[in-house]
Amino acid sequence: MGQKINPLGFRIGTTQDHHSTWFAQPKNYSEGLQEDQKIRNCIKNYIHKNMRISSGVEGIVRIEIRKRIDLIQVIIYMGFPKFLLESRTRRVEELKMDVQKELNCVNRKLNIAIKRITNPYGHPNILAEFIAGQLKNRVSFRKAMKKAIELTEQTDTKGIQVQIAGRIDGKEIARVEWIREGRVPLQTIRAKIDYCSYTVRTVYGVLGIKIWIFRDEE
Repeated sequence: MGQKINPLGFRIGTTQDHHSTWFAQPKNYSEGLQEDQKIRNCIKNYIHKNMRISSGVEGIVRIEIRKRIDLIQVIIYMGFPKFLLESRTRRVEELKMDVQKELNCVNRKLNIAIKRITNPYGHPNILAEFIAGQLKNRVSFRKAMKKAIELTEQTDTKGIQVQIAGRIDGKEIARVEWIREGRVPLQTIRAKIDYCSYTVRTVYGVLGIKIWIFRDEE
């Protein structure tokens, strides 16, 4: 049997860092973890609610959380921070109020910063959102996968693998389809691999999208 492992967790400490940086006693660890999840969900919901983009791509690459005793610092890495650039301070203040209300944090200060990512289509989260938007619009899955690979070719990636699983094209039996371009050495720990797993709800059921992007070898 093939033993599957998340490529990001497999590389923590070599080419990959944690997205959350904080320390807690074992009895308080689960609270900290749930707090992180609330922050991430609140930010994603706010952006989804306030952002209307024709392509359906929200553009969040990752959300980093750093906690100290009296401060929670959140850094949002975005590919297309259009909605925040329009009226930046007002939007960020609104977002901060939403997160504070969700967390109910009285003693701690909350800081939110937005960083723009160059070459957004070189990141699997944005590509997965792009493919999800195409599948919702009933575009052929092969066409969507090939278009996603074309978008990554403009960035400095060395290889990409895209996989879609589920009732593809509304067929009765679920199946897995995948396509690979270039090299994707998943067994090499030195290889810097970016990975994302994304769920999309279509008219004919739920599909799972997985994307592996090989950047370079350290």
